[in-house]
Amino acid sequence: MKEIQVGIGGMTCASCSSAVERTLNKLGGVEKAQVNLATETATIAFDESSLDVDKIKQAVARIGYSVVDTVDHKTKEEEKARDLKSLAHKLIISAVLTVALMVLAMGPMVGLELPLSHLQNGIAQLVLAIGTMVAGSMFFTKGFSTLFKREPNMDSLVAIGTSASFLYSIWGVIQIAGGNHEAAHHLYFEGVGTILTLVMLGRYLEHRSKGKTGEAIRKLMELAPAKATVLRDGQQVVIDASQVVVDDIVMVKPGEKLPVDGVVLSGFSAIDESLLTGESIPVEKSLGNDVYAATLNTTGVLQYRATKVGSDTALANIITLVQDAQGSKAPIARVADKISGIFVPIVMGISVITFLAWMLAGIPFETAILRAVSVLVIACPCSLGLATPIAIMVSSGKGARLGILFRHAAAIEQLRQVETIIFDKTGTLTEGKPLVTDIISDDPERTLQLAASVEQHSEHPLSRAVVQKAKEMETQVLESTDFQALVGRGIEAKVDGTLVFIGNPALLADHAIKLSQEIQEQLAQLSDQGKTPLLVATEQQVMGIIAVADTLRKETKQAINELRNLNIRTIMLTGDNERTAKAIAKQAGVDSYLAGRLPHQKEEAISEYAKQGKVAMVGDGINDAPALAKADVGIAVGSATDVARETADVVLVRNNLTDVTKAFQLSKATMRNIHQNLFWAFFYNTLGIPLATGVLTLFGGPQLSPMFAAFAMSMSSVCVVLNALRLNRFK
Repeated sequence: MKEIQVGIGGMTCASCSSAVERTLNKLGGVEKAQVNLATETATIAFDESSLDVDKIKQAVARIGYSVVDTVDHKTKEEEKARDLKSLAHKLIISAVLTVALMVLAMGPMVGLELPLSHLQNGIAQLVLAIGTMVAGSMFFTKGFSTLFKREPNMDSLVAIGTSASFLYSIWGVIQIAGGNHEAAHHLYFEGVGTILTLVMLGRYLEHRSKGKTGEAIRKLMELAPAKATVLRDGQQVVIDASQVVVDDIVMVKPGEKLPVDGVVLSGFSAIDESLLTGESIPVEKSLGNDVYAATLNTTGVLQYRATKVGSDTALANIITLVQDAQGSKAPIARVADKISGIFVPIVMGISVITFLAWMLAGIPFETAILRAVSVLVIACPCSLGLATPIAIMVSSGKGARLGILFRHAAAIEQLRQVETIIFDKTGTLTEGKPLVTDIISDDPERTLQLAASVEQHSEHPLSRAVVQKAKEMETQVLESTDFQALVGRGIEAKVDGTLVFIGNPALLADHAIKLSQEIQEQLAQLSDQGKTPLLVATEQQVMGIIAVADTLRKETKQAINELRNLNIRTIMLTGDNERTAKAIAKQAGVDSYLAGRLPHQKEEAISEYAKQGKVAMVGDGINDAPALAKADVGIAVGSATDVARETADVVLVRNNLTDVTKAFQLSKATMRNIHQNLFWAFFYNTLGIPLATGVLTLFGGPQLSPMFAAFAMSMSSVCVVLNALRLNRFK
């Protein structure tokens, strides 16, 4: 069994991807095919002995789509940018022509005198309408193609409605030319332009948001350094990182990123691995320790042997996880697209039956065709096509004003269904940087002064936290000499001739400094609280303990309580150790927690919880990217890395966790609004189609002409827009 991923060209809506997926799964030899509208790809598992790629291409081509060769991300992004620019130009042309059409068609009705005869006006409208149809030609080529292949989509609705209005209007121009000036009131060219322009606007906005899907992958690829320093024949040589091979000896200096994965051969340093583990405090590395590509070397010089390069590195694995998670997302199946496959044939059938029935009843051909066209015109999907995008546009704007960015419509639709929200710890529930939380000492000021005087010579994040605390407390920092960093133990230096030690119990044991029972209990207590205790001592005595920790955000507890009140389960997921995770989970008030999880394990945890219902993931780091992509809704806090922001579906600009609740409530309000819009869209069709067929004339009722059909269609659009604007009042 072989599995391939190919690009699918020509898809515009959920019914398109459904049609391609159905076609692929019907092919003999295909075990499973999954089509993703967002990434415009198909993943196909098939038996090579009974099927090949050429047959797959032919099958897809038969229903009006195409299989395109996969290209690199940069080329794909460039192609999308060109397509979006082309669509923008067509939209502008169509909009300008539509405005001119409205002036010609509606001007005389509002008292505007035009220097044109009825025939000249009709011909001018015809020319302008043709211009809008040329600009929107993609709706007709795709719409009729899929219709003839019995796989109608949203484009089919647009093509049928506008074509009906256009053809009937041409008949009106012919009648005007024959002397029937009353026919000037039966031209619907402006309807053609309006429908095409509005639907094209929605298509442009959709394409613009979809065009961002590849940015997360691109930013991940940019994380690894472009160059690497390796030892060749005893000499340091700078080469492209892509040219590093397994068993090369790689050198990294402080402040440099590691180009590949490997094992340390010599040196000692603290490596910032937050992109992999989420751990805010750098991990000390020495002989025999594993190191990973794109992590940051903060202090010392390291030599290490390359063990994994290229697509085998931990970073490459994260990239693959993000790609797979994005590809596995089911595309949002818009209600209008779901209905189109049934709605189009029914409307066409009603139109044909209307024409035949009245012809058999003996009424004139002109009346019969008028009623048939009225059915198509009132069924034209202007409001149906607007129902979702208008609400999404208003909701997105309101969200932006509230500091909530929805990156696509799927996020708004799915967020309201979320039952479980999973939070990353470091940088999401917590501040993401170590701060001094406790100074336990009989003389706190002197203890902090000695500690800061020694720590000022170290670039370690814990040292910076101590120095920062001294600045905040306006504590005088003294000169220190004979500074030494002691591997795995801490640091020491002389302050005013006194030797000062700062580190763990092992450091003090080396100098025969004993810890009292009270201090040992305090150390254990601080560790249980998820804090890192630093012992401060001189050769004579222990001065005290300075505790450093990544502290909880000030709004975290409020945010968790708000979600609990909405009956949403909260879970903390972290790469940090069990003790720290337990302490932070208790402080935050989350329902449960999972500790020690690496990126791929975070993604697996998301999958497990997803079996119980819709899941949202809130995170900020590169290590969260696979989980953010895998979750039904990924939410990035404002301080997040670029990769996390691009992978997420929702971005909280204000960096405030309480906005998670606001996003959830806005999602519910928006979907309620969309359902109301769809009701109005179908209400006019349901009410208008019987009027358009002329059935009520049998009982002395009214006949709905195409002009009133167009008016009803316009009114449905007005109702939809006005209803959507109510979202601006959301609180």
